Amino acid sequence: MLIAVSAETNQGLDSQVAHHFGRCPFFALVEVEGEEIRSARIIDNPYYAAHQPGQVPGFISDQKANVMLSGGMGGRAIQFFNQFGIEAATGASGTVAEAVACYLDGKIKGASSCAESQAHGHGDGHDH
Repeated sequence: MLIAVSAETNQGLDSQVAHHFGRCPFFALVEVEGEEIRSARIIDNPYYAAHQPGQVPGFISDQKANVMLSGGMGGRAIQFFNQFGIEAATGASGTVAEAVACYLDGKIKGASSCAESQAHGHGDGHDH
């Protein structure tokens, strides 16, 4: 299984997870077999400066990733990943290694649109 993780830094498994998947400078591609990490490499996000909807999910699909982990992503991105047959999972944080471990432990599952992608005051779980 190949897990892609949005990354802020180019430090392999010690890279920090990026909170916004489309605007992250790097992606970590982590090869996992069972519960073990076999390899990890960092690639540049070619759409870091600007991207059109669907470009980044298409790029991740081209890398043959099965899963996309990120801090957050918008609803359209989640739909694009679903169309490519890639599982999108949000709520990742810490290092790439920690995020992958949480995913493998079942602590990170599924994706929901990040708060910035929703109208103000809706969907954040807080009473105002």
